[in-house]
Amino acid sequence: MAMRFLFVHGTGVRRERHDALFALVREGLTARFPGSAVESCFWGERFGASLGAGGRSVPGLRTGYDGAEDAEAAEAAEVAEWGLLLADPLCELRVLAEAGWDTARAADATGGPEDDDDPFAMPGVRAAGARVLERLERLERLDRPDRLDRPAPSHPTDAPGRRAGSPVDPGAGAPVGPDGPAAPGAAGADELASLLRGTGLAPGFRAALETVARSEEAARAGERATAEPEARELATALARAVTAAALASAAAGADADCTAAERDRLVELLTARLGGDARVPGARAAAVLGRLAMRVTTQPLLNARRGALTVGATPALGDILRYQARGAGLRSFLHERIIAVPGPTVLIGHSLGGIALVDLLALEAATGGPVPGAELLVTVGSQAPYLHELGALTALAPGSALPYGFPRWLNVYDRQDVLSYLAAPVFPGDPRVTDHEVSSRQPFPASHSAYWKQRSLYERIEQAVNEAGIG
Repeated sequence: MAMRFLFVHGTGVRRERHDALFALVREGLTARFPGSAVESCFWGERFGASLGAGGRSVPGLRTGYDGAEDAEAAEAAEVAEWGLLLADPLCELRVLAEAGWDTARAADATGGPEDDDDPFAMPGVRAAGARVLERLERLERLDRPDRLDRPAPSHPTDAPGRRAGSPVDPGAGAPVGPDGPAAPGAAGADELASLLRGTGLAPGFRAALETVARSEEAARAGERATAEPEARELATALARAVTAAALASAAAGADADCTAAERDRLVELLTARLGGDARVPGARAAAVLGRLAMRVTTQPLLNARRGALTVGATPALGDILRYQARGAGLRSFLHERIIAVPGPTVLIGHSLGGIALVDLLALEAATGGPVPGAELLVTVGSQAPYLHELGALTALAPGSALPYGFPRWLNVYDRQDVLSYLAAPVFPGDPRVTDHEVSSRQPFPASHSAYWKQRSLYERIEQAVNEAGIG
């Protein structure tokens, strides 16, 4: 009786991909076994996963423009900027220290560049940025730990997202004087202290002030801020740097409990104390930092492409999840295909196909006896051994051995394929289980599908067939 090969494809495979993949498998097997039947068990469209509600569960997946994209883009930019600031609290100051405001100021006035040195500047007059740095130094000296250790006054919690001890009314900031906003009075200081305590930022706030105040970036940016508009932007950048440094320190110790609204309010309070206006974003630094943030951080890309990524990943990831929850149908389908033709059958399962075959063969062997005709199992790039270690195989309890009646098992893996695993060490001492390594010299994920053009794969299958005495 002629020997038969039955190929079971893996996760995410649909008709077009299956046909191309099976053509390679059939060519490789028929070259080695010219008198054998090579069949495929295509299950992807019948038992594979799809988004039953059209992806309505995915935030950001839309079929048309509804006006929300602009708001989401602005929010993504803000998240990206703060991602950079948390990684490097001085990055915004570094932009101002290196680029300054000369180009932007000259473009506004004349449409062209301007030299770094102002020939009309009055000698002996300090740059406006120097006064901002002085306020920062005074803030550093006046930041007494005892103010931050006092119990926070209680506040109503009827506002959404507010906790007791956090500010309820953001206020309008400090009053504006001839030189910009004046330092807030006792009420502003109390709110700042209360906010730092309520967010868990109080312990690291002094160190954050020192880090920023004593940095070369702050000193250089202060020198370049020669006019009042520049000084106000410098104040905002300094406040953001101090806030980011405090957040980064607290996050490293897992002590941060700060919402975006509280973070923004902290920037407002600090900016007001430094003589700036946090409600007017710094144009120079924001323009550079915003572009950089969108390029080097992953969150904006993930937000923008979440819908497409989810839809694209659904066949591969969804097939696995669907099988884990409702795999009985696929196993029944495979069983029918195996016994449909009498005679010895070599089962070849790729990836999830191998998992389903291991489950089926183990379940049948443990409950009703061996599957008729299943003489040899070949798994290729399969996660079945790993799932058994996790206790996630349907038919095998964690740590259990393969049941009597389970066929010989050749498990083929590639070290470059991160979805392939060893089987023999998971079933130690079982002579039925053998591992075989191939090397595609391809990076993942290409390595996960590169087996089928490997001559060594078919040579090893031929060896296993001969060892099993099939044919």
